[in-house]
Amino acid sequence: MSIYTLVLFMHVIGAIGYLLSIGMWLFVLVGLRRAQYVEQVRALIHLNDLSGPFGAVSAVVLLAAGLYLAFTAWSLLTGWIVVGLISLVLLAPLGTALLEPRRRVIDRLARKASDGPLPEELERCIRDPVLLAVPQTLTALLLGVVFLMTTKPSLVGSIIVMAVALVLGLVWGALVSRMTPPRTGQAESIG
Repeated sequence: MSIYTLVLFMHVIGAIGYLLSIGMWLFVLVGLRRAQYVEQVRALIHLNDLSGPFGAVSAVVLLAAGLYLAFTAWSLLTGWIVVGLISLVLLAPLGTALLEPRRRVIDRLARKASDGPLPEELERCIRDPVLLAVPQTLTALLLGVVFLMTTKPSLVGSIIVMAVALVLGLVWGALVSRMTPPRTGQAESIG
C-alpha cells in the first residue's frame, strides 16, 4: 500500500462525507417542510447543527487530499483537475453563503416562537425555494466533480460536465421546490 492509495482513499472519504452532509441538510429540509409544530423545527435545526462540522471537515479532507494528489501524481494544469478544483472551492462557500443566513433565521424564529403550531413567518421562511434548490444543485455539482475524478475528461469536456451538472441541479431544485405538497395542517385548515 502506497501513500498515494491512502490519500486517494481519504479523498474519496472526503467526497462521501461532503455528500452525506448535503444529504443530511436535504433530509432536514424535508422534515422542516412537513413540520407542524415549532418543537419539530427546533429539533430538526439542532440535528442540522450537529452535522455542520462533519460537512466542514469532509470538505477540508476532500480538498487537502485532492491537492496532494494533484501536486504529486498529476498537475494542477490538467483540465479536469482545474475544473474540479475551482468547482469544489466555490461549492462550500457558495452553499454556506446561500443557506446559512436562512438557517439562522429559521433557528431564531423557532427559538423565539412559543411551542405549538408554526407561526406564519416561520412557515414562510421554511418554504423558501432557495433552501431546496441550493443543496440539490450542490449535490448535482459534487456528483459532477466525482464524474470528473473518475473519467478524467479534457478541459472542454470537464467544463461541459459541470455546466450540465449545474443545469440539472437547478432544474431538479426548481422542480422539487414547486412539487412539495402543502403541510397536512394547511390542508386541514383550508377545508
